[in-house]
Amino acid sequence: MQCTEVQEPRVAARLLLVDDDRLVLGTLAQGLRHMGYAVDTAECAEEAEAQLSGGQRPDLALVDVQMPGAGGLWLARRLAQLEHVPFIMFSAYGDAATVEQATRCGALGYLVKPLALAQIQPAIETALQRARELDALRCTRAQLQAALDADRAINVATGITMVQYRLTRQRAFETLRGAARTQRRKLAAVASETVQACEQLFL
Repeated sequence: MQCTEVQEPRVAARLLLVDDDRLVLGTLAQGLRHMGYAVDTAECAEEAEAQLSGGQRPDLALVDVQMPGAGGLWLARRLAQLEHVPFIMFSAYGDAATVEQATRCGALGYLVKPLALAQIQPAIETALQRARELDALRCTRAQLQAALDADRAINVATGITMVQYRLTRQRAFETLRGAARTQRRKLAAVASETVQACEQLFL
């Protein structure tokens, strides 16, 4: 048996709803607020862009594809490339070409009008969960890159120390580690400083 009851979201999220149809905009915004979401609205891509430029950071944007002016796809590309704000797109058109365009822009979901709240909430919660997973992945990737950069700096600094003091690799590494302990700093920071100092000599 399927359950059609709309469930309350566990954690309130801030949404940005963008649609040039004021009736749809008002109805959806009211319904989403009643469900516990914080909702900001914009009637066109340009208005949404102005809000984003002013520092607004929604957890998820819901964007109509067909709007006058710059349009929903333009806003979608801005959300994905510049703002890194996850988004769902919706439209009265569900043809394959439109869906493909939205997907290429990075949409985490696509809904076809008319929109029902019981239909929207699962899509919102799914998109929010996917966005959290992507954020965690980006964070992990950044941490791995930082670790690789630190290892690279330590290896280069060890080589520099070997040449400068005519030490074995192990002794050079121990010298760097001893300097880091004495200065109460991270080894990677001391290594990076050593590399930069060496580079300055050749400028």
